[in-house]
Amino acid sequence: MEKLPKIALPATIILIALVILIAKSAVTIGSGEAGVLYKTFGGGVVTDQPPLGEGFHIVAPWNKVFIYEVRQQEVFEKMQVLSSNGLEIKLDASAWFEPKREFLGKLHQEKGTEYVNRVLLPTIRSAARSVVGRYTPEQLYSSKRDAIQAEIYEETKKIVDGQYIQLNEILVRDVTLPGTIKEAIERKLKQEQESLEYEFRLVTAKKEAEKVTIEAQGKADANKILSASLTDKILQDKGIDATLELAKSPNSKVVVVGSSDSGLPLILGNN
Repeated sequence: MEKLPKIALPATIILIALVILIAKSAVTIGSGEAGVLYKTFGGGVVTDQPPLGEGFHIVAPWNKVFIYEVRQQEVFEKMQVLSSNGLEIKLDASAWFEPKREFLGKLHQEKGTEYVNRVLLPTIRSAARSVVGRYTPEQLYSSKRDAIQAEIYEETKKIVDGQYIQLNEILVRDVTLPGTIKEAIERKLKQEQESLEYEFRLVTAKKEAEKVTIEAQGKADANKILSASLTDKILQDKGIDATLELAKSPNSKVVVVGSSDSGLPLILGNN
């Protein structure tokens, strides 16, 4: 019993040392993250092995683990760029990206944890300036936004692919023109719409006039054909047929055939 305090003190010290050692050696990597191992006495950043995955890991206390988010992320950027005619355009864009997991060690070794600010954002700015500089403010304001977005994506992707970054999408959220330019473009677009509307009315009126002309011509041609076919003999036959029908009426009394100037029958006497 007298020796117990002498044994307990070293054991306690050893236990505390083990707890500290384990605490410094334990690394927990969260969901959607991966770890890059740095070996202090083993060559620095490990690039020839996959990064540490999610979960609990034990590493030597003299080594370090740098944790990166490897799921898709979004970064926003507001830029001032120049159009093809030198006007200043404000562009709001965002990028969807993620680091390439298999090259995470290389990314850490060459770019570091600040790779977004060091690589991605400068590349987006450069691509945006290059692309927007090819277009006029009118094109930026109206029909070319999708094309601009696609071109910025392609130019950015071409560069960051070799920098261990996977670019998923570029979104152009807003294009802001100088107030006077925007008003001038809106007036021009309004005038163009009014002109198109006027042309449409003219075409519609012309087609309606052509329709009326065609209908009138058709009626005139029909009347001409009908008039040419109605001879005196046909008219007399039609008159006789009509007279016979009238003679069947109970109101008819006397039918005199061939008494009129035209030789058509006459009906005399009515009740």
